[in-house]
Amino acid sequence: MPRRRSPGLGRGLSALLGDATPGETTRPDGVREIAIADITPHPGQPRRHFDDEALAELAASIGTRGVLQPIVVRPVGDRFQIVAGERRWRAAQAARLHSIPAIVRVFDEGTTLEIALIENIQREQLNAIEEGEAYRRLIDEHGHSPDALGKMLHKSRSHIANLMRLVDLPAAVRALIADGRLQMGHARALIGFEGAEQLAQKIVADGLSVRIVEAIVKKAKKPVTGEFKSMSERGSNADIALLERQLGDLLGLKVAISHKNGAGAVNVSYATLDQLDMICQRLSGGPV
Repeated sequence: MPRRRSPGLGRGLSALLGDATPGETTRPDGVREIAIADITPHPGQPRRHFDDEALAELAASIGTRGVLQPIVVRPVGDRFQIVAGERRWRAAQAARLHSIPAIVRVFDEGTTLEIALIENIQREQLNAIEEGEAYRRLIDEHGHSPDALGKMLHKSRSHIANLMRLVDLPAAVRALIADGRLQMGHARALIGFEGAEQLAQKIVADGLSVRIVEAIVKKAKKPVTGEFKSMSERGSNADIALLERQLGDLLGLKVAISHKNGAGAVNVSYATLDQLDMICQRLSGGPV
């Protein structure tokens, strides 16, 4: 029997954060001040890597301005468990705060995990491996389809599928992707390749480009006689297609490039105002 979906997820996390919990309000906006020591992280938190430098910057900001957006917690026994906002909770600890603003909601275990996954994905705080694992868990454990996830998270179906495939790579390769030493283009070329781990180490050591890696994998999978053609001999179509994929992976949106006689245009398709806002922030160098 399909698992019943949480009615709040389709409305987005902004609706969740704006809802108050009956009987738990101590301020007009429904936010409570809860002792940091009374809060614990969720053991199934999809985000495992927290950048120390970024966390220190957030802690400094919180020390100056306080926590501007409350976290979301649920009651578990005589304590509270984080549903969304573990990074803010960690930074508040680093800033030596004694309490943190929080919205208390009552969620079951399945819904708690769904919200934790979706919150991290929407805030783009997961690396590619964590994001791929989150998509797989939402599909395998919570009954979401790739199409439904795409609409819910404003991501293209191909973006979701590509990141899910990364989960099948060897653990050593996934670790290189997670810490940023392998690009998405490198990772995609290694999927299904028997020598993925060895080639990944060579990519890091020698600084191989995505094009070179794709050529190595292609040659290994289907031996050919003679040398590979140079980029100029191959023409620009393959280069443009690669750039479209790389930009599409970076933005999580469909990207089309038209190029002729040394000039052209880049077209980025978006479906919601949130996506447009994300594009504008990335182009302006602002926080996403």
